[in-house]
Amino acid sequence: MTTPTITHGAVEHTPVHFDDLDAMGILHNSRYAVLVERAVGQWWADRGVSFTGGRPTSPDAFNAVREYGITFHRPVTSVGDIAVHFWLAKLGTTSADYRFRVTSLDGADVYAEGRRVNIRLDPATMRPAPWTDHARGLAAALLGS
Repeated sequence: MTTPTITHGAVEHTPVHFDDLDAMGILHNSRYAVLVERAVGQWWADRGVSFTGGRPTSPDAFNAVREYGITFHRPVTSVGDIAVHFWLAKLGTTSADYRFRVTSLDGADVYAEGRRVNIRLDPATMRPAPWTDHARGLAAALLGS
């Protein structure tokens, strides 16, 4: 299978492991947040915004999830790679408002979709802090319609 052509945002593949499944053999609801976290985190890490040795490689890596909402459409019933399509609906001064879809690799099956809002934090005060110009430049590729 191939990833479908997208018009905005990014698609990252991430694995579903056996221990992600619940007693009924379906992807446990709490694991969707982990899949989205891994996909978004990998996209930023590929661009130099991550943690190394317990320290952020960029001030923008120091951020936290403020909101998370999801709607489930159909269960994931097997292990293997899955696609997470995500984009930014809005990039505020200190916030990043993501939308996402968890799909089959070809995008034909939509398992879940939702919203996630991250807030950039100042590590000294733990208060919201503005995104850097560098992050804004990178994030431009994720801005959706």
